[in-house]
Amino acid sequence: MKQLMAALALLVVFSEHVSAHKFEKNGIVVGHPWARATAPGAAVGVGYLTITNNGKEADTLTGGTFEGADHIEIHEMKMDGDKMMMRQLKDGLEIKPGETVKFNPGANHLMFVGLKAPIAQGPKIKGALTFAKAGTIDVAFQVESLGAMSSSDADHSSMKMDDSEMKHDHAQ
Repeated sequence: MKQLMAALALLVVFSEHVSAHKFEKNGIVVGHPWARATAPGAAVGVGYLTITNNGKEADTLTGGTFEGADHIEIHEMKMDGDKMMMRQLKDGLEIKPGETVKFNPGANHLMFVGLKAPIAQGPKIKGALTFAKAGTIDVAFQVESLGAMSSSDADHSSMKMDDSEMKHDHAQ
């Protein structure tokens, strides 16, 4: 019985890793795109992901699309003294060769501007990211709850087995 339970636990781990989503093109890897659900009447939404440049040259994220929004803006958040400041990166965001850039709550993020309807938790929403050299990469954003701080999809990458028990390592 213990062997069956261990086999089932491994099956769950591997099937969850298969569900994790990433998108690649010309050396650019986009991992775990996700968005937060929005309240009714919201004009903007927010998206997060990671971008890794496995190429030999720097590339710049210049924009993109999100189904149900007029356009995407790339934003950064930084501390200015004791104030958190947000600004649009109108010239895009450069990703150097070998670099991974994370878009997280309270940091770099995508702003979905001009929403035509609220973003609903559940189904993935189609979008695309545009890079100066890699071109357009089609992606699908997992939609999490209104106050989510991470994607349930990306959380599976931190799972590990310890003494035949599955545990989440949330110290990321």
